[in-house]
Amino acid sequence: MTRIGYARCSTDKQDLAAQRAALVNLGVAEDRIYTDHGLTGANRERPGLAQALAAVREGDTFVVPKLDRLARSVPDARAIAAELEARDVKLALGVSVHDPSDPMGKMFFNILATFAEFEADLIRMRTREGMAVARAKGKLKGKKPKLSDRRQAELRRMYDAGDHSISDLAEVFDVSRPTVYRVLQRVSGQSAGKDIKV
Repeated sequence: MTRIGYARCSTDKQDLAAQRAALVNLGVAEDRIYTDHGLTGANRERPGLAQALAAVREGDTFVVPKLDRLARSVPDARAIAAELEARDVKLALGVSVHDPSDPMGKMFFNILATFAEFEADLIRMRTREGMAVARAKGKLKGKKPKLSDRRQAELRRMYDAGDHSISDLAEVFDVSRPTVYRVLQRVSGQSAGKDIKV
């Protein structure tokens, strides 16, 4: 029976080497390790996870170094575990094999999933707080506009003249139609109150 491994890290700056080594030590062959790099565990739509789940067959063991690598939400962790159980695939969390029929094992699994979700929530909260502090200090200024102030004013002037459509302006200024709409809403012109026509 085959052991299929899965590893994940949330940012591009993180390295999967330690998780790969842990999976090899747990008996997973290198070519049986599937990974996701730069994807959060709160997102169920992960190509590496989908490939790993597709690779397991009845009687195989699906191996992750820790539960939080598999999922960062209680519903996702339960859903994946239930899917594996229905397919008669064992789930190994490190050296421990999850036994859904054992009440203690089931409770332990739910506790691990709850902690994984709690940790993800804390990370999101700290990120929002950090961004708010940076914004208050003027260090977080958002995305740089695609057009300079002068080009935005010229776009508005050309639109107000009535000779150019939104599509024309998008082509002239080499931007998307949504960008043209945003510039028109942001920049006041001679007829700032006039309706924006497609």
